[in-house]
Amino acid sequence: MKSTTPKHPTNPSLEPALQKIIDARHHDPFSVLGAHQHEGERIVRAFLPMAESVTILPGDIPMQRVEGTDIFTATVTSLNLSDHYQLHWIDKNGNQGNRWDPYCFQPIIEDFDLYLFGQGKHWHIYNILGAHIKTIDSVSGTVFSVWAPNAGRVSVVGDFNQWDGRCHPMRYRNNGVWEIFIPDLGHGTIYKYEVMNRDSLEIQLKTDPYGQRFQIPPETASIVMQPSTFEWTDRNWMEQMTASNWQHHPMSIYEVHLGSWRRTENNEFLSYRELATQLVNYVKDMGYTHIELLPVTEHPYDPSWGYQVTGFYAPTSRFGDPDDFRYLVNCCHQAGIGIILDWVPAHFPKDAHALARFDGTALYEHQDPRKGEHRDWGTLIFNYDRNEVKNFLLASAIYWLQEFHIDGLRVDAVASMLYLDYSREAHDWIPNEHGGNENLGAITFLRDMNHVTQSEIPGSLIIAEESTAWPGVTLPPDAGGLGFTMKWNMGWMHDTLKYMQEDPVHRSYHHSSLSFGLLYAFTENFVLPFSHDEVVHGKGSMINKMPGDDWQKFANLRLLYTYMFTYPGKKLLFMGCDFAQREEWNHKNSLDWYLLQYAPHQGISQLVTDLNLLYKSTTALHYHDFEPEGFEWINCDDSSQSVLAYMRKYNQKKVVILLNFTPVPRENYRIGVSTAGTFEEIFNSDSSLFGGSNVGNPGLRQTETLPWMGHDHSISLNLPPLAGIILKLTDAATSNTSAKTAT
Repeated sequence: MKSTTPKHPTNPSLEPALQKIIDARHHDPFSVLGAHQHEGERIVRAFLPMAESVTILPGDIPMQRVEGTDIFTATVTSLNLSDHYQLHWIDKNGNQGNRWDPYCFQPIIEDFDLYLFGQGKHWHIYNILGAHIKTIDSVSGTVFSVWAPNAGRVSVVGDFNQWDGRCHPMRYRNNGVWEIFIPDLGHGTIYKYEVMNRDSLEIQLKTDPYGQRFQIPPETASIVMQPSTFEWTDRNWMEQMTASNWQHHPMSIYEVHLGSWRRTENNEFLSYRELATQLVNYVKDMGYTHIELLPVTEHPYDPSWGYQVTGFYAPTSRFGDPDDFRYLVNCCHQAGIGIILDWVPAHFPKDAHALARFDGTALYEHQDPRKGEHRDWGTLIFNYDRNEVKNFLLASAIYWLQEFHIDGLRVDAVASMLYLDYSREAHDWIPNEHGGNENLGAITFLRDMNHVTQSEIPGSLIIAEESTAWPGVTLPPDAGGLGFTMKWNMGWMHDTLKYMQEDPVHRSYHHSSLSFGLLYAFTENFVLPFSHDEVVHGKGSMINKMPGDDWQKFANLRLLYTYMFTYPGKKLLFMGCDFAQREEWNHKNSLDWYLLQYAPHQGISQLVTDLNLLYKSTTALHYHDFEPEGFEWINCDDSSQSVLAYMRKYNQKKVVILLNFTPVPRENYRIGVSTAGTFEEIFNSDSSLFGGSNVGNPGLRQTETLPWMGHDHSISLNLPPLAGIILKLTDAATSNTSAKTAT
């Protein structure tokens, strides 16, 4: 899609202002076009390329062509300068029509809105900038507005004006904002901005940074949307979210890439509405509490998985329109499932049609590539020091949370935002004003974002993907932190997977990889992630990370998930990992759902379902996910047998977890306990229901008055191979042995 704006030779006899209109170089077209007082007369000027004749309505006032141009003028006595009028035109082929003259309308955006935007404090700027259908003085049309402070001229172009940038040049306002009201344009209008470089006069076609819908890729134009009329039915859910004490609630997140979760028989995408049935039912049946979507913000390149965003205010059109996406969110909430959106304020792609050098200058990014470019990713870095850029991102966060009822945002690549030298050579970065490597603008932005989202949408979850030891990621800003609600525990994930990939015969030498995490487990509000990043780019699927023969691989995976669901922190599992997808994730295809016809994969699926249920229903396993009073080691030092034993606690309620990381069954394995009584095994990953060997502790086990591990009481148990067991202290008179206990 290219601009069709033609170039004309300069006419030396023409007024300079009119020549600039013809050349589409006028910075202030409203000062020339429309109705104006000139030397005591009211003059109307219009520029209508390819029109043969033009008259003004009402009054059928003929306009005269300025010789050799497509500019028409008329001296009028029947119009006030504030009147709205139409232009009746006839072209050389005899086609004719009427159009309201956009240049007879006064400025639309309030000065206060422009002021707040310039201060970086207009949280709902998406209601001002972009394209918005409005009725002004009984005339319906669309208001277009865009921030491009260094442009020489900006026009709205589309099919409605044959992509000719001369037809609808915009009015320049304060703070670099351009606007125009174009009557008769409405829902479904395809458009872009034609932006002329002020110095070089180079012309670019740009999509709307605040566009709320785009064409289906590879097409890139923005689309005018009418205000949503979607009827939400999730009021109870939203009120509950606002009042929720989320820190103490269970949270088991299913991470999903919508384009490859499941496809049609023809390998085509499912729509948002189809996913609202199929995906939501699956997630509910599996027992997850939340869905986390890889970015659904509009993006041009499928292999980016959505992480190279060009539409920060638009759900991708691949799966439907914005109301279709609202339908998916609403269905999640009706099913009792929260929804988290992966959001990417760290960088953006260099695509010429999008944000890069938007007005011919480094506008959204830094000019210096040492600050403005990610070498590794081939993307550009936002200039967080610029108020309007911060406002663009802050309002985007608010937009998704408020307009789409999203429960939370997972903020991608936070580490890359925090450090000026992130993934850079020593000579390829610029220290901050204090000589350090901290990105002070990004830090301020993140604190502001977390403060604003919590103030505007109480209870919203803002989760950091932050891979370093930056202190206080989840501390409030007023306590010196960044203010996130949670942070991915990347250290735990890396240590755990590295340990699990060891042959069990060598695990005794790496025992501290499992115990070390508890030294920092409560310094932040952690999520335990086995995400999409761990099953791509040659890292292998989760099942193929596990050592041993096929039986041992599945046993190891069952053990790993038992460990995750009993360890302090909220849980996240990428799609396909919950039924042991054998191949690495491929965004081009559906998951291998056919594997669920085989018993070992059924076993993993059932295990995850039962762990979700147990995690949600057992307060001790989730209430103190972020607090040390919810955890107690029983034995973290048994490296020789590669066994871990610990308790999860809530008040007087306790569950005991034992994990055997070797394929050797351990009979009569004794642990100390602080309370005498009867214990019942309520979960065993070695159960035959999951594909295990059924070694365990059926029935009830009574403690003995035998001091052990510093406790007055102890209990002797059988530890199944490559498995985890969970026990609780119970009342023998009312106890019923769990169906998931080995029998």
